This record gives sequence, structure tokens and C-alpha cells, in this order.
Amino acid sequence: MEKQDYTVDQIFDSFMKNNLFKDKFVLQISHTPETIPHRNEQIIQIASILAPALRGERTSNLFVYGKTGTGKTLSVQSVQNELIKRSSSTNVNLIIKYINCKLKKVSDTEYRILAELIKKLGGSVPATGLPTDQVYNKFIELIDNEKKLIIIIFDEIDHAVDKISDNFLYNLTRLNSELKNSQISIVGISNNLTFLDGLDPRVRSSLSEEELVFPPYNALQLKDILTERSKRAFKEGVLDEGVIAKCAAFAAREHGDARRALDLLRIAGELAERNNQKRITLKDIDLANEKIEKDKILDIVKTEPKQFQLVLIAIMSLEERVKLEDIFTGDVYNQYQLFCERTKSDVLTQRRVSDILNEFDTMGIINSSVISKGRQGRTRKIKLSIQKQLLPKVKEILNDSLNL
Repeated sequence: MEKQDYTVDQIFDSFMKNNLFKDKFVLQISHTPETIPHRNEQIIQIASILAPALRGERTSNLFVYGKTGTGKTLSVQSVQNELIKRSSSTNVNLIIKYINCKLKKVSDTEYRILAELIKKLGGSVPATGLPTDQVYNKFIELIDNEKKLIIIIFDEIDHAVDKISDNFLYNLTRLNSELKNSQISIVGISNNLTFLDGLDPRVRSSLSEEELVFPPYNALQLKDILTERSKRAFKEGVLDEGVIAKCAAFAAREHGDARRALDLLRIAGELAERNNQKRITLKDIDLANEKIEKDKILDIVKTEPKQFQLVLIAIMSLEERVKLEDIFTGDVYNQYQLFCERTKSDVLTQRRVSDILNEFDTMGIINSSVISKGRQGRTRKIKLSIQKQLLPKVKEILNDSLNL
């Protein structure tokens, strides 16, 4: 069937008339719902740990972890808002500041994290140039001028530690011994379930005085969350039967990620609108899922560090050359070294490259299987699992990023 030619005006007219959404923002990650289903137990635990702040007492440092989209940030921020509200009727000077460590130019150096904290507390330091200990002095000066309690929430804290080591956490937790009037507590949030294992034991013992794990949502819980949000997000009667259940099933497969479920529903609605449909169907959920998978792979390729990109381009160039032959870890490492030479990059050890391949396997970028080679030990057979139609775009991103 030949595709009908639309004018821009006709497209805009159809969008104005055929709006499936009542309030699309309700399905965005940045939306803060009034209630957080299936997280009451965790919210009560966070509130119990942070409640002493209302009596002017320093709270225990808290470490919250769980996979993406399990309600960690929403729950912590919900307790934060209630604490701020309640503290206004006490004589406690309570200050709570939130920092997302994934944001660029916030957490790539200890200096920048401190500068961001100082900015949030109403002070300022130059973007660069001062010795770090002077910035610490400025921070202490700013917070220790009168009695106050400060809770700092570091979201996605693993990103900061990956970039700048765990020293800054150790330094922050030790500051209390230098403060005369104020006290600091830290709440760390991480998607990485093994993050604490890699920390210096001193940092670990001070950071995780209290730990809280957020379990993944199951399909029924995700269905509740989606049902609740969809009532406010869509006009009545525009969702076909089974749409919410299918969204929940897809997201439950992806480790119970509520963000993924909400994205699926929103993108399915957008695709249905573009096709001038009156309803959102099960097929729209499949199309939305394909789109998210594609965007996710491209996003990973764009944002991974240079060394990851070098390993990936090594695998891709091998697959192009040896189409019918198997590719093993050693082949990837040899090819990776050639790309390091071409890009004048440091060469990682074979063991570290093997760790990167493990991560690729977890992300779904490659499929790998361990093969025994008898006396020669074991190796891994590697195959790219990126969709064929995405490969030219992935290659373009890598060539651009690595200046090849």
C-alpha cells in the first residue's frame, strides 16, 4: 500500500484532534507521584533511620541499593520532603541536599563535588584552581558557622567513586571530627549491588552504618504501578485490554524495572498517536520495546568509557573479517591492542579486557560461552548480539568518539 503524503499542517491537525494522553508527564521519570506503591516498608525504614535529625541528632549514614527502577530515589526523596516539612516546626536547623553523581561536570573530581555542595549551600568557589584542601576549608567554614544538621544524598554514588576513588567519601565521613557546631550524615544510593564490596574497608564501615536493599518489582506490582499512573496519563478507554499486563511482563523480565515499564507505556502511546490511532494496542507495546532496546544499545555505546569502546570496535572489526569463523578472547585482545596503538591509548591487561567482555555479556552487547581447550585451559567464544540494522550507527559512533 502506498504511503499517503501528509502536509505538515495535516500532521499537526491530527495531533491536535487525536490526543490519547491526558497528562503525559505522569509517565516521565522526573514525575514524583503522591504515593509510591509497594515501597511502604522501605519508606518506613528510611524514615526510622533519619528521624533522629528532628531531635537535632546526627543520623547514621545510610546506604541504599537495588537495581534501576526499583523506587530507591523516589522513596528517599519522599522521606526527605517530609523531614523538611516537619523540621520547619522544630527549632532544629536541618539542611538536606541532593546530588546526582551521574550528571556530567558534577562528580568527575573531588573538587567538583565539593564545589557543587558549596553552591547548593549558598556559597561559591571558582570552577577550578584552588587546592582541594582549601575547598574543604571553605566547605567547613560555610557549614560550621552555627549549629546545624546536614544530610547529603548522593544518588548513583558508584559513578563518582568510579571516576575519583572512594577517598572523597572517607574525607566527608571524617569531617564530623573537625566540626564544632554542625554534623554531617550521608545517604548513598546505588544501582550497583556489589558496589560496597569494592570500597576501602574504612570507607565501607563508615558509609554503610545502615544498609537497605530495594528488591525488584514483580509483574503484579508493576501492573499496579502502571494502572495507577495510566488513569492520570491517558484519556479513558484508549488502552486495549492486556496492554498494561504486557508492559508489566516485559519490565518484569528486565529485572522488575518500573522506569522501563513507564517508558514502554509512554512510547507506545506516542507511536499510536503518530500512526493516527484511536487506541493503544499490544502491537504498539512490541514496537515500543524494539525502540527502547535500540536506543539503549546506542546510549551504552555513546556513554561507555574509551576502553570499552576500544574493546567493542575490536570485536566488530573481527566479525567483519572472519564472518564464518569463531572469535575467542585472545583474538579480541590482539585486535584491541592494535586499536590502542592507532588511537595512542593505554593498553589494559588481558584480565581487565576479560572483565569488560563480562560486562558486555551482562549488557546484552555480546553472547559468550566458555570453551575448554584441554591442557591449554579455557577460553571464551564471543559473538556480537547487536541487531544488524544498528551496526552501521554503532560503528559511526565509535569511529567518531575514537577519532578513527
